[in-house]
Amino acid sequence: MFAKQYSHRLPADYDMGVIRQRATQLGPLWDGTEGLIFKAFIAQEHGQGAGVGNLYASVYLWSDPLQAADFLLGERFQKVLDSFGRPHIESWLPLDVQRGPAQGALSLYREEWALEPGADRAARLAEEKVRNRQVADRRDTFAVLLALDVQAWRLVRITLSAQPVAAEHPGTGYQVLYLAQGVASQG
Repeated sequence: MFAKQYSHRLPADYDMGVIRQRATQLGPLWDGTEGLIFKAFIAQEHGQGAGVGNLYASVYLWSDPLQAADFLLGERFQKVLDSFGRPHIESWLPLDVQRGPAQGALSLYREEWALEPGADRAARLAEEKVRNRQVADRRDTFAVLLALDVQAWRLVRITLSAQPVAAEHPGTGYQVLYLAQGVASQG
């Protein structure tokens, strides 16, 4: 498996209706994509909730890293490059993925924390897997992903929730504009 996120910061006066329309148009084109588990089209808006500015981003979970690479090197990603330029892509090694009972998602939360030198990494992973199962058991959870940022030595948790963005939820919250679900192949 392979997970990634890239984000585009937009001007404070940017018409976010354009972004919502883009997600509505492009999102369904991702449904049924081979090797993709999900792609979340997400946003933060200036003046709404925790959004300090306008931001448009995508979070992907791929079952097949080769198909993720094909996307990044192919025509589909060229549309991103043409529209927004070449983004910095954060990439993660998935450690635990749990599906919850919710049938869709309105929000995505990203939590992250450093793995300190000398930490008992195996114990920490076991603890976080238990936490993932607890999050997945909530009726408003669509999915929860625990991943390792191998470059920065930090853990990242992505939670997709059927509830709107809530300021009291741990992590950075984003509005889900569209949640595409692919066809996860074994790769």
